Amino acid sequence: MLDFLSKPFNQVPQQPFADPPDLLTQILLGLRLDGVEYGRCVLYPPWAIAFPAQRSARFHFVGHGGAWLRTQGTEWQRLNQGDAVLLPHGSFHVLASSPEVPPVDIDSLARKAVSENIYLVDGRDANNAHLGAPVAPPPPQAPDVVFSGALRFNLDPLHPLMAMMPAVMMADDLAQRDTTVPVLLDAMEREVEQDRMGACAILARLADALAASIIRAWVECSCNNPTGWIAAVRCPRVGKVIAAIHADPERDWNVPLLADLMGASRSSFSESFTRTMGESPARYVAKVKMSQARSWIARDGMRVAVAANRLGYESEASFSRAYKRIVGHPPSRAASF
Repeated sequence: MLDFLSKPFNQVPQQPFADPPDLLTQILLGLRLDGVEYGRCVLYPPWAIAFPAQRSARFHFVGHGGAWLRTQGTEWQRLNQGDAVLLPHGSFHVLASSPEVPPVDIDSLARKAVSENIYLVDGRDANNAHLGAPVAPPPPQAPDVVFSGALRFNLDPLHPLMAMMPAVMMADDLAQRDTTVPVLLDAMEREVEQDRMGACAILARLADALAASIIRAWVECSCNNPTGWIAAVRCPRVGKVIAAIHADPERDWNVPLLADLMGASRSSFSESFTRTMGESPARYVAKVKMSQARSWIARDGMRVAVAANRLGYESEASFSRAYKRIVGHPPSRAASF
């Protein structure tokens, strides 16, 4: 597991408030991610693999050869040797040696376990796996080698930072912003080329670090020309309120209290907050509370009644209604994210 900094975003000290440029840093203190599983795929053209939508993020690194990438509603993008891509929302996508090849599902390909969360895929018949054809001997052309993985974020999907992330984040687009990115890409390429003992395990750890670096570089790029939530966080007045809400989601935040924190009248505060954030203060507070509740229930095994009480709800029933309204299902169905 990799930590940008040491504490989760909901444990940032409420006081004293920092200057606006530091508020985003405070809220991002606990952005963490770790690899769920990784696979080294040796693929002989023609091949095409479909990756179904999933909760976890997807990561791909081209170690040898190249590949084409397409997500729903977009054009094909070329990935060359040494390129990496992160799909933070785990969206459906296809990797292929050529756009014309019909894809097969990644789960239809045979895999060999290397360790608990690392596997090898021999995709010599990747374009015929759906037909049940026997594995053919490797053709004379060199294979494409793609290192793929699933990553889990510690941030709830309700967190505005997750909502802001684009469907596809290309490492080469962000390499100039973070000198760590090309260094990690070079290290991963060397591991693939040398194919030494333990290479998959080392690649997995490098991929975790690279994915974290891609996100950090994206945040830094966004902050140079901030819009939406990041712009709101950077606003001296609204950012102070947002930081306080995230710092203490258990508090009974209401308009008078938040307006006092901003140093504005209730009507002026509500208008400014809604205009900047695109939603009312009450809605935003409820989303932060439900994000915290889902973390407690799904990750820590907290009982629903305990979560309701900690977040200040008068009853488990009223909390469950609020949770379902925000999340879309009752808290009893909270699942790990």
